[in-house]
Amino acid sequence: MLKIAYNPNAYLTQRRNVRLGLAARSKILEVLEKHPAPIRDIRETTGLKYAVVLYHLKLMEGEKTVHRQGGKKPYSWAFTGIGQRRLAGS
Repeated sequence: MLKIAYNPNAYLTQRRNVRLGLAARSKILEVLEKHPAPIRDIRETTGLKYAVVLYHLKLMEGEKTVHRQGGKKPYSWAFTGIGQRRLAGS
């Protein structure tokens, strides 16, 4: 069985961590770790649907992994830096 490396911050404490959700959150966090971005840009970069990106961003916002920036729409989402760190060499 192929072992996929998910982002450590993609794991949620209040939800079941199924494979598809972990993969989607890992893709989203990969984009947000580089720079804050609106959902439209995250969607285009990851290839996920708008509703999927919004759903996972709201879940991660509840866990304080990401937060929404800006007072006007479109909001920009940013990685908070709170959570687990990647191990060197992983």
